[in-house]
Amino acid sequence: MSLKKFFLLSSAAMEKNKNTTLRAFRKEVGPKKRKLRRFLTKLSANVPKNADQLTAAIEPEVWKEVDCLGCANCCKEMTPTYTPADIKRIAAHENMTADAFKEKWLYKDREGDWMNKSTPCQFLNLSTNKCRIYEVRPADCAGFPHLAKRKLKDYIHIHKQNVEFCPATLKMVEKLREKVESVEL
Repeated sequence: MSLKKFFLLSSAAMEKNKNTTLRAFRKEVGPKKRKLRRFLTKLSANVPKNADQLTAAIEPEVWKEVDCLGCANCCKEMTPTYTPADIKRIAAHENMTADAFKEKWLYKDREGDWMNKSTPCQFLNLSTNKCRIYEVRPADCAGFPHLAKRKLKDYIHIHKQNVEFCPATLKMVEKLREKVESVEL
């Protein structure tokens, strides 16, 4: 989501989600998680031809209902993957060398990806849910939650993971399920 789009969210949606808490989200997602993951598994075996158009149509609806600043769960419980370009850009922003940045904040996982050493993210202001390096954040963060960024068939496995962490993903999968199942009936 672009910065402009992020800040142009309707004030009604912002007000509605201002008091979103992780506890409330977990309570909401708990009983739905298994059912939505089964739906996504079934969908991955038979992706409708219009799936990409559906997700593109659903995405604006989702952003009318979700305020990322009311949650920041992605920053609190997940870690982005840092590309070499991300590391170079953020290190420069922090007046550090890439090696010093990696040493201080990151570790290399089994797949060879650079990840945060800990959660919540070191750049998250926990009192405001704002990112201290928003302008230069990792590409993974900029694209999150990847609702309609790529072909749905390529991201179903990501949505299966994110449905329990991200209110926007939860809403998108619920809306997608409603549309797909209404066509099947």
